[in-house]
Amino acid sequence: MRRPAVFQNPSKDLSPSEVAHLRQIIEAHRGKKGALLPLLTEAQQACGNWLPANVLAWIADEVDVHLSYLYGIATFYTMFSLEPRGRFIIRVCESPACHILGSETVLEALRSLLGIREGQTTPDGLFTLELSSCLGVCEVAPAMQINEVVFGNLTREKIEEVLDRYRRGDVVDYRRLPGSGGRVRTDWEVHRRALLLHGVGDIDPESIDDYLAIGGYEALRKVVLGMSPEEVVEEVKASGLRGRGGAGFPTGMKWSFTLPLKAPEKYVICNADEGEPGTFKDRYIMEGNPHRLLEGLIIAGYAIGACKGFIYVRGEYALSMHRLRRAVEQARERGFLGERILGTSFSFDVEIRSGAGAYVCGEETALIESIEGLRGNPRVKPPFPGVRGLWAMPTVVNNVETLANVPAIVKNGAAWYRSFGTEDSPGVKLYQICGHVNDPQIVEAPLGLTLRELIEVYGGGMKDGIPFKMCQTGGASFGFFTAEHLDTVMDYASMQKKGGALGSGTMLVMNERTCVVDVVRNIMHFFQHESCGFCTPCRRGTRVLYETLSRIAQGEGRESDLPMMIDLAQTMSATANCALAMSPIFFVRTTIERLKDEYLAHIVDKTCPVGVCAL
Repeated sequence: MRRPAVFQNPSKDLSPSEVAHLRQIIEAHRGKKGALLPLLTEAQQACGNWLPANVLAWIADEVDVHLSYLYGIATFYTMFSLEPRGRFIIRVCESPACHILGSETVLEALRSLLGIREGQTTPDGLFTLELSSCLGVCEVAPAMQINEVVFGNLTREKIEEVLDRYRRGDVVDYRRLPGSGGRVRTDWEVHRRALLLHGVGDIDPESIDDYLAIGGYEALRKVVLGMSPEEVVEEVKASGLRGRGGAGFPTGMKWSFTLPLKAPEKYVICNADEGEPGTFKDRYIMEGNPHRLLEGLIIAGYAIGACKGFIYVRGEYALSMHRLRRAVEQARERGFLGERILGTSFSFDVEIRSGAGAYVCGEETALIESIEGLRGNPRVKPPFPGVRGLWAMPTVVNNVETLANVPAIVKNGAAWYRSFGTEDSPGVKLYQICGHVNDPQIVEAPLGLTLRELIEVYGGGMKDGIPFKMCQTGGASFGFFTAEHLDTVMDYASMQKKGGALGSGTMLVMNERTCVVDVVRNIMHFFQHESCGFCTPCRRGTRVLYETLSRIAQGEGRESDLPMMIDLAQTMSATANCALAMSPIFFVRTTIERLKDEYLAHIVDKTCPVGVCAL
């Protein structure tokens, strides 16, 4: 579950300037649909990184919401705090990628250097230490974030330097950074033909003129000036584009369900809540070429007859939100957004929304609930969002990478797009390789690379020459490959046949010094922490799986635990409300089947073969 039920929420003596600022924030959001999360986010910033009891009571009165409801929201999202915090919030990433590369060492260094533990604030009120399930910067793991700024590839020496810098008042302005993580390499042929990463690293992401110079908004002109919505949908359907968020549902088909529906309003939402551990691809598009995403979103809105779009960005991605907001402003100024776009009858606008720390909001109906100002509990389906979504209106939800494909498909045609990739999986994909490789990074390539090629060519081989042991494919939700699977073609069908998944395209590579029990326990900790608690199979099942794995890691497991975990994970998959609880079966089953001897060493021999677990 996400937050302990017991918490302290003191009041704060507000200064006249704070009162005036809060009053301004409340008035700015008064009467707007779904404005509760933005209001709370801005109020927290105005109060110094926390939400005092008297401020919550004030907001409840002003917006006519029961106070208990506000507490329900504030305790659901982990980026809200009901207790005073320091000026700088240090979030240490404990995702699988950071875990295997030393996040515990980072945490120990911070505890020592700050003299506090997680959840505490330094006596001078400068730093608060917290944990984060994932920061979305796996290519620079291990990492931490101080307010909006990410610091990666951490060592104790680097941490000391960063803390000293902040103590001196030399604070980094995230808006001036080129990016939050790594950089796109442009010296490979596969990148010189870039479609999704076209312009990333080459153009000024805050300049619409730079985007126009590389062909930006030409696809939008083609659509609104010369194509019907039906023709746009058919073009995307013919391209074979499948959703790039993980599920892989055909994009054109999804649009075709919503297009013919008659409704007072329709919406299109970009899911930019990139919370899947190991996944960082969407961040490169948003930070490096936000207009590309925006153009794809506007085209999607035209294709289904929508009046408004939302881009829901995870709360940790401050730079992405800054650049997207700038892109929206510029697009409005140039006539690509707003009333009568390019002089036509098509009107469409876009709003950027921030998440507040909840992995489950990556599920489309939970995301919709969050935009509406609710806790991010996934809805029971059907009805699906395409029929009854945001504010009960037909709504299409697409991932960042999915929408970033659309301008090129429209501009160049479906046949051109199908010339890339495989028959089953046409087009290009953003692969991410992280973990124990020499060059963790993002790679754009036609679908059909092998895992071996991704590791040896683009990942630069295994880090420090330590041999490959296993790889979690597709993100934290999916199965593990071992050495026998290295030549598997990374497309949808081939990966599924081998018990893995293309998913979001991330591959977490691990060497022979990695303990499978320790890694799966870390992944299971993530899922039990991020469960929204709505349904019993997930709420209780994730906890039982985590506790069982913890016992095994401590040498207290039983052989009967292994079939029990598979059976429980299978039951969760069959009975839970959303995909969060449907995920453990993949990594639990594949690791037990493929690395059973290592589980048994912990259970029978009471030893960790690689010396990671403290039995």
